[in-house]
Amino acid sequence: QVQLVETGGGVEQAGASLRLSCVGSGLTFGSYSMGWFRQAPGKENEFVGAISWGGSTSYYADSVKGRFTISRDNTKKTVFLEMKSLKPEDTAVYFCAARRDWSYGSMSRDYEYWGQGAQVTVSS
Repeated sequence: QVQLVETGGGVEQAGASLRLSCVGSGLTFGSYSMGWFRQAPGKENEFVGAISWGGSTSYYADSVKGRFTISRDNTKKTVFLEMKSLKPEDTAVYFCAARRDWSYGSMSRDYEYWGQGAQVTVSS
């Protein structure tokens, strides 16, 4: 059974930093590209960024480019989302997702497995 578990969410003030982790189990982690999405109240799921299965390439939404960084450690079956210069509009539930392909996708339907989500709240 595949499981993805996000940790590291919380409440921060604008301008602060936060790091989310997503640990996978039940899958050959290094054979999956990993994506991060977020969903704010009343809004649709939004692509944040993704990283290829080997970690050599990553891609970000314009709204987070230059502030967020995705990395991964395949030996620990973990993908990270480092968030800096947080803004109130970054408030959302953040989900990690796994896609069995070397390349990443930017659509929810590109991903086969999803975590349960981690709440990030940024106050002004």
